[in-house]
Amino acid sequence: MEATYQPRLKGKYKDEIVQNLKKQFEYTTVMQVPKLEKICINQGIGDAVSDKKMIESAVKEMTTITGQKAVPTYSTKDISNFKLRKGVAIGVRVTLRGDKMYEFLDRLIASALPRIRDFKGVNDKGFDGRGNYTLGVTEQIIFPEIDIDKVSKIQGMDITFVTSASSDKEAHALLTEFGIPFKKKEK
Repeated sequence: MEATYQPRLKGKYKDEIVQNLKKQFEYTTVMQVPKLEKICINQGIGDAVSDKKMIESAVKEMTTITGQKAVPTYSTKDISNFKLRKGVAIGVRVTLRGDKMYEFLDRLIASALPRIRDFKGVNDKGFDGRGNYTLGVTEQIIFPEIDIDKVSKIQGMDITFVTSASSDKEAHALLTEFGIPFKKKEK
């Protein structure tokens, strides 16, 4: 039988993280241990109302970063103050699950986050109370897959980690075990 490929963090989750969290929160079974269910990446492009090419380049960049085809998001209603019509593409999104999710998380932690200027850790105020965490990135050029010379405009993006944790404390422990560098609390 051939050895099948398994992402590094998926193996780490099964071998180490489950055991660590089981001890930390005193779960009785492995099924109670929270897991990462999906990662949603969303990029809003406000200038896309006037320039249709921006959506195409954003879809291309997001697809390059995640390794999965990105889809445009469309406005649901008319807003005259923003010169926005219903059905106009205004953003790009991707939802990652399974192996692609673990691969993206590994690249985010190992190579993208350390490339942020003056990086001191990610803020731990992005939890929503239900065990999900959202992280805002101000520039897409922190990802090594992006060629800086081909970037027309620097855009930010929101990365949401959806977990099966029932509380923020459990989700924080899970994401810390995966290696997300949260800021240290000053005493």
